[in-house]
Amino acid sequence: MSMDFKRKLPIPQEVKEQYPLSPEIVEVKKQRDAEIRKIFTGEDDKFVLIIGPCSADREDAVLDYTCRLATLQEKVKDKIFIIPRIYTNKPRTTGDGYKGMVHQPDPEKQPDLYEGILAIRRLHTRAIEESGLVCADEMLYPENYRYLSDLLSYVAIGARSVEDQQHRLTSSGIDAPVGMKNPTSGDISVMLNSITAAQHSHSFIFRGWDVTTSGNPLAHAILRGYVNKHGQPQPNYHYEDLNLLYDMYQEKGLKNMALIIDTNHSNSGKKYLEQIRIAKEVLHSCRHNSHIRALVKGFMIESYIEDGCQKIGEGVYGKSITDPCLGWEKTERLVFDIADLL
Repeated sequence: MSMDFKRKLPIPQEVKEQYPLSPEIVEVKKQRDAEIRKIFTGEDDKFVLIIGPCSADREDAVLDYTCRLATLQEKVKDKIFIIPRIYTNKPRTTGDGYKGMVHQPDPEKQPDLYEGILAIRRLHTRAIEESGLVCADEMLYPENYRYLSDLLSYVAIGARSVEDQQHRLTSSGIDAPVGMKNPTSGDISVMLNSITAAQHSHSFIFRGWDVTTSGNPLAHAILRGYVNKHGQPQPNYHYEDLNLLYDMYQEKGLKNMALIIDTNHSNSGKKYLEQIRIAKEVLHSCRHNSHIRALVKGFMIESYIEDGCQKIGEGVYGKSITDPCLGWEKTERLVFDIADLL
């Protein structure tokens, strides 16, 4: 056979019943979700920072980092709303490499999907419980979303997934902001079509069920740069890019016009230190154009405890094993600078 069916995994409801949320976590999430909604509808002008490691690789370091963010949140809470980025599955362009905690709870051991499901639920639960913050993850596999649907307060759709029908339709049934990245080709119309699809109701097959969704009015854009026909990274965070997106958003007549700028990936050419300059340039554009300021709701920043990245097995605590990230000292300084510039 071309597929070896090793074992049947538990359905999401079974995992949720086995690892339920405490009333305290449910209440924290309810309150912070309401705050997030007001930011994306324009009722609150706080700036969102979706910030954290490129990929969540080990529970202890990710929780340490998240609790540091909670302390930082208190210092900037009048201007900034922090959403820890806890990405537990990692898209791989060629299919090789670390695919995230859902595949390998321990990056140095063989994949274990059952243990991975339990590990990511435990990690997201502990993050809320210990930090009081609510978190973001990428929906790489739509069929896996339900394992975390009661925990996530922000969902991202990656550049390689944004054209996929199942991602678009599943997003229409998510009761949280869903950010749609522009595709790697850079075609903004593809991203806007994805937002349109996510904002509408649909009927489709999901996990063996006939489901109907109500549409997600908080689906929105993420600009992350793109690659040209020569495979070279190109940015799309400049003033002209933001102005163009505003006009295209207007033409589409979409609900709750909103944009998150991804300061890494092709916008930085994966030169992680450039994230600092990029964030400040976007804020400069916001100060000079009220339409852009209303459109831009925040940044997505790749950050961890230590600067840069390492190979699996090197064992540096709090250092990315995928794309390079800003270390904690630079992160803290950048968050304070953003608050000062708002």
